Amino acid sequence: MNRRQFLRTAGGATAAAGAVAASGTAAAQSQQPDFGGWLGGVDGGYTDARGESEVTVEVGASGNGGSLAFSPAGLWVDPGTTVIFEWTGEGGNHNVVAQEGPAALDSGGAVGEAGYTYEYTFEEGGITKYACAPHQSLGMVGAVAVGGDVPTVSTGGGGEADPKHMGVAIQAHYVGIATILAILVSIMFTFFQLKYGESPNASGGT
Repeated sequence: MNRRQFLRTAGGATAAAGAVAASGTAAAQSQQPDFGGWLGGVDGGYTDARGESEVTVEVGASGNGGSLAFSPAGLWVDPGTTVIFEWTGEGGNHNVVAQEGPAALDSGGAVGEAGYTYEYTFEEGGITKYACAPHQSLGMVGAVAVGGDVPTVSTGGGGEADPKHMGVAIQAHYVGIATILAILVSIMFTFFQLKYGESPNASGGT
């Protein structure tokens, strides 16, 4: 292999390693609150609304086999954020009642009126799990995480960190491997250049 061929090969390998490292870093840094399985298998989705002073959650959104979801079901906000629970008027009568956590969510009796709202300002940090009392068994549940001091899980490549890797998400190991590969390729190329220079094949012999 002459120097030009090596350069093309090394350049491609380094670029590939950089791409893997970049994607692995992004994946490893993707975090969301750990709701402890409360939202497992339910519809409604998740939203990171940190930085916003006011957020709306639909009550009676499409999901869970009807209009029986909170949307978003999972929410991450800063302390002092006001969450407006707004009824869609679908799926029957609903309410919002805290089941666990610091926030005293309680919208009262279940109602079905479209446009009805219930507001709550989340001041205390932590995770509050709530439900619609009439439809909790059907999956109409939600949770609000407040502040940065809440347990989190990695979502970059599929769920929580592997305990076999001492709490470090598997994507972080890919980043390290890709970085080492990129360094080794650079060292090999530098060595090849300094020791051999331009090979006879590259200068155009007979």
